[in-house]
Amino acid sequence: MATWPAVLDELLRTRRSALVGYAALLTGDVAAAEDVVHDAIVKAFSRGRQFSHVNKADAYVRRAIVSVFIDKTRRDQRFRDATPLLAGDEALPAAEGAVDLDRALAALSPQLRVAVVLRFFDDLTVPQIASSMGLAEGTVKRYLHEAQSALAATYGADFGSPAEGIDVVAHKERSLP
Repeated sequence: MATWPAVLDELLRTRRSALVGYAALLTGDVAAAEDVVHDAIVKAFSRGRQFSHVNKADAYVRRAIVSVFIDKTRRDQRFRDATPLLAGDEALPAAEGAVDLDRALAALSPQLRVAVVLRFFDDLTVPQIASSMGLAEGTVKRYLHEAQSALAATYGADFGSPAEGIDVVAHKERSLP
């Protein structure tokens, strides 16, 4: 069994860019994604968990990324609600042709964004998403439906599958620092 420093070292060496890419799908920003990944790694390794292999650590950190992202978004929203608005929100310009994945995901609430990323990027089933998010399957279905409706209303396209309107494969292959 590997010690936690060795597992952490291997995780950072071999999987860091993939974890940041995964978090970037949620945050829409590489810098914010790096912060979320850092917090998730600290959360995973600071609580005395003994990971026997880097794959187990990777899976745990990915799950922690979702939790950290949702917690951070809620915290930021409470802060924004407590401060007066200084400027109005600017509407996203209309997209031509294929929709930029980052802009499309940024238009969704954090819960809807997580459900979409888990469904179409991680290719999880509804029961798996429900288990991962700690929700009922019906709630996950509602989140996916709301996300599809919101994206269709915003971009005027059918977002029934990841192949329609959003180039998920190109986004997966994008290299991040």
